[in-house]
Amino acid sequence: MLVPSYPRLVRRRVDSPKNPLVNEVSRLKDRRQRVRSGTFLVEGARESERALASGIEPRVLLVSPGLAPRRVAEPLAAAAARAGAEVVELSEDAFARLSLRQNPDGVALVAETPDRRLAAAGDLAGGLVLLLDGLEKPGNVGALLRTADAVGAAAVIVTGEGTDLENPNVVRASQGSVFAVPAYVAPRDEALGFLRERGFRLVAASPMATLAHWQADLTGAVAVALGTEDKGLDPATEAAADVLVTVPMASRAADSLNVSVAGAVVLYEALRQRTGAG
Repeated sequence: MLVPSYPRLVRRRVDSPKNPLVNEVSRLKDRRQRVRSGTFLVEGARESERALASGIEPRVLLVSPGLAPRRVAEPLAAAAARAGAEVVELSEDAFARLSLRQNPDGVALVAETPDRRLAAAGDLAGGLVLLLDGLEKPGNVGALLRTADAVGAAAVIVTGEGTDLENPNVVRASQGSVFAVPAYVAPRDEALGFLRERGFRLVAASPMATLAHWQADLTGAVAVALGTEDKGLDPATEAAADVLVTVPMASRAADSLNVSVAGAVVLYEALRQRTGAG
């Protein structure tokens, strides 16, 4: 038994990789199935813990005793059960079927997709907001969510039809910060209108700008906008910006920075200014 101190938490054990539950969870790797089912997969003990702590609605916690240490699995099983989730024990082979990782840690959570609409956003007054304009690469989106969480951003807003905050690779790259920082998905016009109505100054990063990012006022109600690496900001976003900034470079060969790196540089300058650092 995985959790001897909580013997009633494990409802059943699944050994076969071909079990219907394993098949169903494995299909959540596909976005269409996530949209169709209204659920998504969170893999990893850290990520599952942060998802549960965020108040997300869990359905099933999957644990593999051969992979997940008891000291990790027991509290997660207890927390998931308290939140109403079924706790299922999987064999290592069954867990490997649904895992996306080379070295899985034996913990995964199936949860209901949270409400990412801007209408669900709380009070962001005076906060720092990160606007990701059309970014779709899961690694970049996840890394920027992690940085936004680190600097205490009030929210992250992502535009673009290809955006999928429930992509397992976004969850992984964010190290679970996708559950810690409020994150929303909206059409570009809606996002810009939302920020304008609430009095946010839009500071947009552009390689064509002449103002260094540290020269801009990043205090108060500010939204930092980042575009894609290949196309940059959408013209509508750039036109809506109150100020354009660039991250200066003194390179010998590099002509650009990865967007997650550039975003981190600007966000930490915002943190420096907002905390009164010298």
